[in-house]
Amino acid sequence: MKISVVIPTLAADEALAQCLASLTTQTFQDFETIVVDNGGKATVPANVRLIRNPVNTGYGGGINRGIADATGDWILALNDDTVLHPTCLAEMYAAATKRRDIGMCAPQIRQHQTDTIDSAGGLLIAPDGSSKQLGQGQPAANFNRDREVLFPTGCAALYRRDMLDEIGLFEEPYFLYCEDTDLGLRARWKAWECVYASKAVVEHRYSHSSGGAASALKAYYVERNRLRTIVRNFPLRDLLLSPVHTAIRYFWHLRYRLQGTGTAAKYEGQESLASIALRAWMDTLFELPKLWKQRKAIQSHTRLTPRQYSRLLASYRITSKQVASL
Repeated sequence: MKISVVIPTLAADEALAQCLASLTTQTFQDFETIVVDNGGKATVPANVRLIRNPVNTGYGGGINRGIADATGDWILALNDDTVLHPTCLAEMYAAATKRRDIGMCAPQIRQHQTDTIDSAGGLLIAPDGSSKQLGQGQPAANFNRDREVLFPTGCAALYRRDMLDEIGLFEEPYFLYCEDTDLGLRARWKAWECVYASKAVVEHRYSHSSGGAASALKAYYVERNRLRTIVRNFPLRDLLLSPVHTAIRYFWHLRYRLQGTGTAAKYEGQESLASIALRAWMDTLFELPKLWKQRKAIQSHTRLTPRQYSRLLASYRITSKQVASL
């Protein structure tokens, strides 16, 4: 089997049905489909393997459970709120197998039923570890060229099985958000590369599965897991400078919120953003000794030096102000 498509689901609603239906239209046929049910209510066609988790293990736990049963040389991690265009798998596989050092492949992800980009090949990363989708909100026609990118978003990402065997799977304690960033950064330490397959088109209902794009749930997990990710993966110099850039980002979040624009202005939860950020920082500090041990394991026997790694991150940089403004 060349590709194992692994889809974790919680809602198991009509979006999952549409996702599975889109897989039946693929021109590339050498794949299997595995649905991991975190909610206990999924029903799937007979040709789809269903794994029921006794509890909700989150996105990373769901993907990891599916990978354990997968037989493919490549793993396509796929959100249950996506729809694949018919040539998507074929285009991703062709792009990913061009070189042996390619461990990841990112498709062109569009906002559902539009020609507007959700992610044109993964993520841009700020100096404090915050990230934004490359090309988000721009016309798809502007991103029709294949190229190297930093790493893919977990919404739809093709991973080489050999790479996962080397670097490990998704970090399950993250539960939601930033698992893809952490995995991509770990892969980059080992010099695995990522390519963008511009003709592989996926449509995505953004944050459909987690209660909306501006929920308190998302705000907490994104901030907590951002902190975990930079402790585990950033070179020491970048890590020590990150609080300065975080303070700058917080300043711009506040300013844009007062103006009614930017990311913070979209937030509608009852808990204040300041309280959420404080809770995320306290939880990370409590886990710092464990995270530091994980850092040592990740950053030992790497194929890049810290200087090379810092330069790599800088080549896919977005500023703290840009993060807050989008």
